[in-house]
Amino acid sequence: MPDMQCSFCAKPSTDVEKLIAGPGVFICNECVGLCTEILEQEKTVATTEPRLPMWETMSDDQILDHLPRVAAVRAQIDDNLRDWVQHLRSRDVSWERIGASLNMTRQSAWERFKA
Repeated sequence: MPDMQCSFCAKPSTDVEKLIAGPGVFICNECVGLCTEILEQEKTVATTEPRLPMWETMSDDQILDHLPRVAAVRAQIDDNLRDWVQHLRSRDVSWERIGASLNMTRQSAWERFKA
């Protein structure tokens, strides 16, 4: 799969030591390290809610800088989903079953994923 990049920091696979694949997403060793640090810090603070950048505390420029990262992750997930659907089609799985799995009609699945 070309142009793999971390779904969290958007660094390409060539700029990180290791890129770990998940279902439609990737995470680099650097983000895993950051997650480990956060989990260690969280052990002393009892909270169940994830802490994401809050729009209220971000400037317009910070939000605008973040948009391409979000778009890149979406494109990466869309590409991965297309690969999964194409694999199902190579197994002769019907568009009806694929559509049902994705909570869409057979026609919508065909229009979105036809080769």
